[in-house]
Amino acid sequence: MVKQFLSRFGWRWLIGLSLTIVASLQVLGYLPETATDLIDQADQTIYDTRMRLGPPEFDSRIAIVSIDERSLAEVGRWPWSREVVARMVDRLFDKYKIKALGFDVTFSEPDNTSGYATLTSLAQNELRDVPQLDERLRSLKSALDYDARLARALRGRPVVLGYYLSPNLKKGMLPPPVFTKADLNDYEVDALLAAGYEGNLPELQKAAISGGYFNADFDADGLLRSTPLIMRVGDGYYESLALATARVALGATRVEPVMFQATSINSEEFVRGYGMLEAVKLNTEPHGTLIPVEQFLKARIQYRSPGGAQGGAYRYFSAADILKGKVKPEELEGRIVLVGTTAPGLNDMRATPVKADYPGVEVHANLISSILDNNFKQRPDFVIGFNFIQVLLIGLLLTLALSALSPLWSILVSAMTALAAIGFNSWMYQANNYVLPVATTLLLILGLFIFNVAWGYLFEYRKGRAIVNLFGEYVAPELVAEMAKDPQSYSMEGELRELTILFSDVRGFTTISEGLEPNALREYVNLYLTAMSEDIRGNRGTLDKYIGDAVMAFWGAPISLPNHASLAVKTALQMQDTARRLNEDFVARGWPPLKIGIGLNTGEVRVGDMGSAVRRAYTVMGDPVNLASRLEGITKTYGAGIVVGQATRDAAPEFLYRELDLVRVKGKNEPVPIFEPLGLAEAIDPAARADLERWHDALRMMRSQQWDAAQNAIEKLALAAPLDGLYPLYLERIAYYREHPPGEDWNAVTVFDTK
Repeated sequence: MVKQFLSRFGWRWLIGLSLTIVASLQVLGYLPETATDLIDQADQTIYDTRMRLGPPEFDSRIAIVSIDERSLAEVGRWPWSREVVARMVDRLFDKYKIKALGFDVTFSEPDNTSGYATLTSLAQNELRDVPQLDERLRSLKSALDYDARLARALRGRPVVLGYYLSPNLKKGMLPPPVFTKADLNDYEVDALLAAGYEGNLPELQKAAISGGYFNADFDADGLLRSTPLIMRVGDGYYESLALATARVALGATRVEPVMFQATSINSEEFVRGYGMLEAVKLNTEPHGTLIPVEQFLKARIQYRSPGGAQGGAYRYFSAADILKGKVKPEELEGRIVLVGTTAPGLNDMRATPVKADYPGVEVHANLISSILDNNFKQRPDFVIGFNFIQVLLIGLLLTLALSALSPLWSILVSAMTALAAIGFNSWMYQANNYVLPVATTLLLILGLFIFNVAWGYLFEYRKGRAIVNLFGEYVAPELVAEMAKDPQSYSMEGELRELTILFSDVRGFTTISEGLEPNALREYVNLYLTAMSEDIRGNRGTLDKYIGDAVMAFWGAPISLPNHASLAVKTALQMQDTARRLNEDFVARGWPPLKIGIGLNTGEVRVGDMGSAVRRAYTVMGDPVNLASRLEGITKTYGAGIVVGQATRDAAPEFLYRELDLVRVKGKNEPVPIFEPLGLAEAIDPAARADLERWHDALRMMRSQQWDAAQNAIEKLALAAPLDGLYPLYLERIAYYREHPPGEDWNAVTVFDTK
């Protein structure tokens, strides 16, 4: 049995399949950690390179006040007196009219630089007998208590104080949490947990409108690519400095957790057990700002430049210049300002994908920009499934393709596949902000290529392929099996043959595509096209092509089918039934309804391998093909699901038809009658047959300009079938012809000037 398998499919197919399986197992996490880590690092390198190559993106909404070397030289060593910080806060809000202020520093220790604490101690001990000393000190408190001075500067202003979450130390005061464990309704959220904190002095934290931690969470290679927006301390969940500053600047007062939406009991249990937020939401006007998060509530940092004051993404101002009022007011007015340290020795530089010594304060600025733009790069929750399908599909297709191609074509196909994978990955990154893995796919393509080229040199390349294999690229496998019995009887050369051609299209597809998210739209179209294709192939049809949401097929080639028209009509009726079933499922999912139109026509066309030197296909051409397309286009005019031409009706007499009109479509000089198939004649009940006769009588009366009689007959039919779109159309025509008599030479032809 193994020999038969190898004889049929070949060793190249078997080894290619093995490589694909190994790559698929790696994606699913079944290979040793060492291999997985190496491939993950390759993906990280691709991600880092893409970010480094991106052009700088300047953001004028955010400015950085830098405690730089010049500031230390002019003001003094850090930390500065709180009185100096208070003056800077007053200056930023009173003179420069900034929008919000975030401190990437902590005020955790009392400021005793004024000597007030020492004087108070002396007044209470050694100098307690000095008359009026204690009273005099109390009068000086407002001037000498620098912490109180800073608290007054912070109070009532949109200021966010930074703090540090530590493993064990508990110092200072935390701001209120954005939400607590009780707010999560028993959900377990996989936030990073901190046991302690180094917060600000209570009087300062109470005076500020909010606070945010500035912890950095580095990847295994020591680079900072993402950071948690929310971390947990005890039963409370706290926001980062970037999130808090952006929230305050946007005027939001709450951060709300957004859980994954469960669609069934099982998925509800999964969500509760897995414990992951889908996003956090700021209660901004009018609909809120949704910020997607990854595992551990992290957000990826989108670095907009290599960082720093020169040519970076943000304007830097020296703190010394702010204190002296040297900066022009218009340069800061209305902006979000971050205060941070950039001087060497103050230890606030981070290793990032774009630069080894990136200012920590600018990391927060990049995150704030992303929040303001509501634009985050993210690793989606479907990444494993996507990567598995990508690897499996490309692996299987390349295995089949490379085993049959010459070395030159193998190079071209492998290179094009790799470029397509990279291009699609880049498009998902740029257009949809998805960070998707591609390293495994590229390694698989390279492995399959090297193996197949080596195999081609080791063994003689078998030239020439049977016509059945060639046709297998164009027709259904079940027809290929029949052709395999006598391959000499089939040719790809063009020939004239009578066929029946079908065109199918989705009604209102533009509206549908605008109303669905990209992933939902893809699934919508895939389900529809798959179902329609199965109906066509199940009735011995040749699936010609997909044209967007449209389907083109034909019957009678490459295998001759004497009953090709009957098979086509049967297929069209079956496709409408399938569309109705799909519609029920789509509506239940909350998707737009599905309704399709189908055009059929029979005639002599040229069929064969056609196209250019670049691309060829087994297809049909001719006037009957164009008419079939036009008939599909006018189905909506008559409220009919299927419209067929006269030739199709005559070639499939076992079906019962309703005549719709006599039309002249664009590109045709002679009018043609059009019909709607209702089903097999033997399956139509007597009542429906009677209604059909009454309709044909009404149509004859209208064509003979018996308006009253025709109107009376059609109104009765419309009353019995209110959802039928044909009757209102003809009632409108009768009303029009009453007002605009067509004349005695009227031929009752409806002209369509558009395709």
